[in-house]
Amino acid sequence: MRRLQVLLCSGSACQSAGALEVKRALVEAVTELGLTEEVQIVETGCMGPCELGPILLVYPEGAYYVRVKPKDVREIAEEHFLKGRVVRRLLWGGPGPEPRTLPFFARQKKVVLANCGQIDPERIEEYIAVGGYEALAKALTRMTPEEVIAEVTRAGLRGRGGAGFPTGKKWQAVREAPGRPKYVICNGDEGDPGAFMDRAVLEGDPHSVLEGMAIAAYAVGAEKGYIYVRAEYPLAIKRLEVAIAQARKYGLLGARIFDTDFSFDVELRIGAGAFVCGEETALIASIEGKRGEPRPRPPYPATSGLFGKPTLINNVETFANIRHIILNGGDWFAQMGTATSKGTKVFALAGQVRNTGLVEVPMGITLRELIFEVGGGVPEGRRFKAVQIGGPSGGCLPESLLDVPIDYESLKEYGAMMGSGGVIVLDDTSCMVNVAKFFLEFTADESCGKCVPCRVGTRLMLGILERITRGEGREEDLAELERLAKLVKEASLCGLGQTAPNPVLSTLRHFQEEYLAHIHEKACPAGVCPDLIHYDILADRCRACDLCRRACPTGAAQGTPRQPPYRIVQALCIRCGACLEACPFGAVVKRPGRKE
Repeated sequence: MRRLQVLLCSGSACQSAGALEVKRALVEAVTELGLTEEVQIVETGCMGPCELGPILLVYPEGAYYVRVKPKDVREIAEEHFLKGRVVRRLLWGGPGPEPRTLPFFARQKKVVLANCGQIDPERIEEYIAVGGYEALAKALTRMTPEEVIAEVTRAGLRGRGGAGFPTGKKWQAVREAPGRPKYVICNGDEGDPGAFMDRAVLEGDPHSVLEGMAIAAYAVGAEKGYIYVRAEYPLAIKRLEVAIAQARKYGLLGARIFDTDFSFDVELRIGAGAFVCGEETALIASIEGKRGEPRPRPPYPATSGLFGKPTLINNVETFANIRHIILNGGDWFAQMGTATSKGTKVFALAGQVRNTGLVEVPMGITLRELIFEVGGGVPEGRRFKAVQIGGPSGGCLPESLLDVPIDYESLKEYGAMMGSGGVIVLDDTSCMVNVAKFFLEFTADESCGKCVPCRVGTRLMLGILERITRGEGREEDLAELERLAKLVKEASLCGLGQTAPNPVLSTLRHFQEEYLAHIHEKACPAGVCPDLIHYDILADRCRACDLCRRACPTGAAQGTPRQPPYRIVQALCIRCGACLEACPFGAVVKRPGRKE
């Protein structure tokens, strides 16, 4: 046992911030100081607060170093590793016995993320050391398939991919379906803007997903599994490939696992990034080598899925919960959460919030607790305006609904949905009409075009939103938007079209005054929509420094150096904001509304 263990967050976010360079500097410093026998450096998955990377967690002190640069490493090695003195300027909060004493972690309950940031995801030995594959052994040697399904059903686990369908019920349907072979598919096609929950689990704890799939395969009677991951996740793909190879080497995938009659193996399939392939029938078509398009249901994949055979599909987070349920029991899992939404949920917290990153909280926590206690609230000087939850399929909820509990039924009641777990916090600089337009642009672009309601309906809705943000809208457009939205929801073939109108409907419901301001006042109250704002120069603040004129790409900012004030010719202005950014005196101001 070495004297110090240094955990280096090496998820995608920290790697993009320079974690690998920090590791090289760590290895070099530890070697030069002769500490290789005393200090163990471990690359882990995501630790949570992604904005603060690269992150170092040093045990036994529990010192949590953030935004570490290679130039900081020598100081940490000399002061902390060699002399035992914590480098306080690099700490996030005070050093303690556990990082969970930090406010960001205090309200969290780590189940799915229990190993992320704690073990080396590329070493199966570390996963086994913390109880890995014990659940699979228990299921195969001490439980019947029916007992496994009963335990999952007792837990009340619902699918974490968005719809929230009872997991035990889905497993039972696949088990009872006639026909062989049967398949298990892990849906890792995480395409929501701002979502990175599944990616973090696959990068930080891939064996938990493999173990969950193997248990599911035993329960439903399958011998073959596929993990479908989008190509934009190269680190997740790499670590899955390593994990699959290691599991095969250890006999945890393949023939006669744990010397039983059960055999199961997994293949990796790489998606090309189509959002629609998150829908299960489109995903199945993609695995089969066909164009990723959904098909009508029924028949459901449980009876006719991959290659026309009974198929179980769950997402990454759902499978990662399974080992904990089998080891600890369904009743243990059901104690967490609410009456209808059991367990915990992993969220990707992003947007205008102090603590962005990956969090796991019990179901039933309120939006206020998630955003202001875990997330730390909006940055100073700004005011909370809305939270967009559930990705393009979700909705926008205002400040008055901050005390709504996060569970499947409550969110749906107010026009939002759990989705896969993306949470984007919006402050008073956000235009809700523009937010609705952004998400509709995404879904209209990602529509596969197979069904008319989605292909045409989303484009018609987007056209109305574009007119409103240009100041060309009419009040009757709002009724037409709502009519189209309901039509698209009811008539679309798959979940993409059925949920695409949610951001529009929720903003119409909770922020209608902003739509009316765009229509009647020809103004964007948040100052976001370029066609509905203008820039002015305040004569009493202008110093005629000429910076605005030099920054302006169209010659709209005009004047003579040292002869204030300058002016902005509105006919030439493209409202790019370059003059505002260039002015050091606060003379350039952005105002809502047009100025002809």
